[in-house]
Amino acid sequence: MLTALPLCKALADETRLRLVRLLSEYELNVNELVSVLGMGQSRISRHLKILADNGLVSSRRDGLWVFYEADKDSPAMELVTTLRRMFPDQEAETEDLSAAARALEDRAHATTRFFDSISDKWDKLSREILGSLDLSGEIEMRLPQCGTAVDLGCGTGRLLDVLRRKSDYVIGVDSSSKMLDAARHRLSENGSHVSLRLGALEHLPVRDGEADCVVTSLVFHHLSEPRKGVAEASRVLKKDGVFILADFAKHQRETMRSRYGDRWLGFEHEEMDSWLDTYGFDVEESAEFPVNEGLFVRLLKTRKR
Repeated sequence: MLTALPLCKALADETRLRLVRLLSEYELNVNELVSVLGMGQSRISRHLKILADNGLVSSRRDGLWVFYEADKDSPAMELVTTLRRMFPDQEAETEDLSAAARALEDRAHATTRFFDSISDKWDKLSREILGSLDLSGEIEMRLPQCGTAVDLGCGTGRLLDVLRRKSDYVIGVDSSSKMLDAARHRLSENGSHVSLRLGALEHLPVRDGEADCVVTSLVFHHLSEPRKGVAEASRVLKKDGVFILADFAKHQRETMRSRYGDRWLGFEHEEMDSWLDTYGFDVEESAEFPVNEGLFVRLLKTRKR
């Protein structure tokens, strides 16, 4: 049970106050915190333990990586919220937030550079993992006929033909210009009614309510903040629109980071379902398929409330 004295002591330190402020806005790993704050790892880890022991931060392990964020559901955060209302951010805290934003941009740029570098090999790499699973066919079976369909993270364009058969107009979005070049080449003979757009999935170049259907296939585990990807899918979908999401179930294959550029080692069912519910989606169907490397692909058909 939390008591006042240890909690006040936990907050009576400039570094810990900076950490709480920073982790109220961002989920970061220790290496990123070391870079943002310019302090040693052992010092950061010691302060994080004190904050965690007092219910101020929580951690999430993803393979060998551990991410930290403020525990917004903890009663201890009520005191932090009160203090923030009383006292504006100090200069150091403002600089921390700017540095953290740059760290997340660096994450995204690293992912983009990776996909630019392997764009010509991506289809082969995907087949290595999926094996005999016809994921595009499974998605097509669940897609309704619609007006405008959006492929989030369209990559080399494997799903674009599926979406063209099911919709009047298709938008493909990807953060890698090299991937979009490959998609344009794939569509060179029949690219009418398709718009390819360069953009981040956390900030889609698509208008509010522009889409009737949204699809993303094995993409969200590459995002720094996949929750924002769910939020953006909700923003661009019309009411009663269909969102089909395929991604890996939670696993511990660290080699997926180096070989395939994965940032998340899949997702727990409860984690993804919680994000979907938060952003207004009802799950209508959930299926899971075994693939190579001992992995499972989870396929969700959802509808926006």
